[in-house]
Amino acid sequence: MGKGKRKVPGINASSTADISFILLIFFLVVTSMNSSTGLNVRLPEPPEDEDLQNPPKIKKRNSLIVLVNMDNKIMITQGERPAYEISVSDLRQLAKDFISNAENRADYPEKHAEDVVFEDGGTEHTLPSGRQQNITSKHVISLQTDRSTSYNTYFEVSNELYAAYDELRDELAKAKFGRPYEALTDEQKVAVRAYYPQKISEAEPKTYGGTK
Repeated sequence: MGKGKRKVPGINASSTADISFILLIFFLVVTSMNSSTGLNVRLPEPPEDEDLQNPPKIKKRNSLIVLVNMDNKIMITQGERPAYEISVSDLRQLAKDFISNAENRADYPEKHAEDVVFEDGGTEHTLPSGRQQNITSKHVISLQTDRSTSYNTYFEVSNELYAAYDELRDELAKAKFGRPYEALTDEQKVAVRAYYPQKISEAEPKTYGGTK
């Protein structure tokens, strides 16, 4: 009597599927996903209907246009000067000089008397402690990018502009109250922000091209 062929036992596929599913859940739970971070930017309030119909006119001296073109070069247009290129390492100081206009230059933002109350911090003040302060409240920094601008360059430029405000506010806080901005009371921070209001306008990317 010949021996019959031995049947090969089949694989229990249901058990394999269960194990694969458990492993999938395990890796999803233990794997950390990188989350993208962005700039801490407070968006402006939506304009009223009247503002849309009659947009305010901005004097050239009050406007600083920062354009990052398709070649990732930073082009500056300010006042009556023709556009010129600047490095990202020099951008922060340029923005600080423009925002503060400490020397009251005729080609930098004009100053207006505004009501800014500085609470007495008990230190020697290098700035007047009265209510009326001459500040560049009407200045605007316009950040413009080309559709081909790299995100890294945009991020570096944007970071330098926001850092300019942070440094000016920190310097003012130390001059008025003898401590950095983050250590101030809420009332003191309001006064410092009123002295250096953050005015950065970011336009929708367009096709500007590069430099010849």
